[in-house]
Amino acid sequence: MATNRQFAFPIIDSHIHLYAAEHLRDLSWAPSLPEGHVLKRQNSIAEYRAATQSQPNLLGFVFVETDRKSSMSKHDWQHPLEEIEFLRRIKSGTPREGEGHAPEDKDLLLGAVAWAPAAAGLPTLQNYLEQVQTSQDFHAKDGLVRGVRYLLQDKPKGHMLNTEMWKGLLVLRHTGCKTFDLGVDFRQGGHWQLTEAVQMLQKFYAEGHGQLKIVANHLCKPNLRPDVTQEDKAKWEHAVRALADLPSTYMKLSGLFSELPSQDPEKPTPTAELLELTRFEMDVIFDNFGPENIMFGSDWPVCNVGGPGPEKSWAHWVEFVAAVLEDRGLTDEQKARVWAGTAREVYELNVDLEEWEAR
Repeated sequence: MATNRQFAFPIIDSHIHLYAAEHLRDLSWAPSLPEGHVLKRQNSIAEYRAATQSQPNLLGFVFVETDRKSSMSKHDWQHPLEEIEFLRRIKSGTPREGEGHAPEDKDLLLGAVAWAPAAAGLPTLQNYLEQVQTSQDFHAKDGLVRGVRYLLQDKPKGHMLNTEMWKGLLVLRHTGCKTFDLGVDFRQGGHWQLTEAVQMLQKFYAEGHGQLKIVANHLCKPNLRPDVTQEDKAKWEHAVRALADLPSTYMKLSGLFSELPSQDPEKPTPTAELLELTRFEMDVIFDNFGPENIMFGSDWPVCNVGGPGPEKSWAHWVEFVAAVLEDRGLTDEQKARVWAGTAREVYELNVDLEEWEAR
């Protein structure tokens, strides 16, 4: 285990998903999972609390949309809008029976990254944002919605280069949105996804709209399998460097258990071995983004896929991240940025880290 000194920092989990059992029917990916799959069950705050009970320094989390069934048409927005209402009930401490959260859980939810039809075109996107009343949230210091995500990892080639896509980012910024979470999949989707994402953002920033902060999820899902080629590594590195060179871009240190070889719940992969398996990728993101632009995220409950199971995955990921920061010789100030400071700054969360550190 990591030492207590390594955990002498407040933690903001910048990337988790929540859904009650009754929400499974609304998730676009759930029907394809076999019965008994670790994700095909309720994963709400009660389950998250059970997974994180070993870490008293956890201040709270940022919820990220769960890819509910949706489309660019306003007739298909029911499920994402219901997800926002679910979050509002958590934040107000008014749970419905069976949702898996209690009134005292409201302070754990520090902010949310909601779904938005970013490629729908100006009038449609504006109409959606008006429906969820995100403008009020974006501008309020303690507002719920702190940014949006529109998954790109399942879209066809050329989608990100569509004019409506990068103009959608402009609409988000003008609406008051501070962040856009970037979800691409280098390993399963192909290196072109990351290349297109960089080109899309280069176009966006070339128009002089650098105020929107871009938060790349899960290291853009590099290939960490034993059959990875040096060519794959080089392509991923080249694209990540280009991403880091853009203004206002950040990286979530999250999601790698799903990309690594699956772990044995009875004998989790030692952190020393995980360090060696990911050393190249850690070098690339820390050398290019720097700890001031990297934030901790667990990707719970997806970390249970490939991780050592629901009882161990979250804690093992924390242990791994602590080992990464120690291995790189970061200062306490730099470690604090990764654990909580970057997430607070980027999502503009109403959290007093200084008060916690003074205790």
